Amino acid sequence: MTTRPIVLITGASTGIGAVYADRFAKRGHDLVLVARDRSRLQILADKLSEETGVNVDIIQADLTVASALAEVEARLRDDARIGILVNNAGAAAAGTFIEQKPDQVADLINLNSTALTRLASAVAPRFVREGNGAIINIGSVVGLAPEFGMTVYGATKAFVLFLTQGLHLELGPKGVYVQAVLPAATRTEIWERSGRDVNALPAVMEVEELVDSALVGFDRRETITIPPLPDASQWSTFDGARLAMIPNFMQTHAAMRYRPTT
Repeated sequence: MTTRPIVLITGASTGIGAVYADRFAKRGHDLVLVARDRSRLQILADKLSEETGVNVDIIQADLTVASALAEVEARLRDDARIGILVNNAGAAAAGTFIEQKPDQVADLINLNSTALTRLASAVAPRFVREGNGAIINIGSVVGLAPEFGMTVYGATKAFVLFLTQGLHLELGPKGVYVQAVLPAATRTEIWERSGRDVNALPAVMEVEELVDSALVGFDRRETITIPPLPDASQWSTFDGARLAMIPNFMQTHAAMRYRPTT
């Protein structure tokens, strides 16, 4: 009988992370759940263990704190039973760029980009040695749309997209699957925490539908999964335009349109 890998999920106490925990538990995976709120984690762990019979460990950790992040990194490096990392922990900040304080901006980058990257970096060498494993990075369509006005948040999610694409090219041939999931507005606590009213948004996806759709992409081994996008050819066209530019970047001289006229 094949033993299913343990799944480590960050930001697992509520929202997207909690639904991923539920879905992987129902698939028979033991779990390691990471979040700041120990009481919520414990309630979820007890519920999932009772309902599904899986083993659930919890790690209380604020991933913007170096010592807490190091604990999770060590678990990923050292626990060979962990075969799937769900990099879900993330946050948004209230206000516009000029209204956000430098410390707020730094915390946002540390959680959404730095911690996510460090956790992937902690587990990837082991996955490569084993020739298998999966990393799911939760991004956002905001990373493709500066028009939404969430400048720093969007920049962190653009980073997640690029990182995933790069890891796919580097780790994919070595047996490691890497997926970026790009939700649009989803009904989670991130809105309240960033001072926004989710009910005032024009369209909001329920979190269960978001995760179930993302897992369809996971099972298909998609690199980029965009659950709210109706026409997959739009992403293909977008990505194809990017790829078409690459040969033209390799030039000895500036393009004619940039050369001095006198």
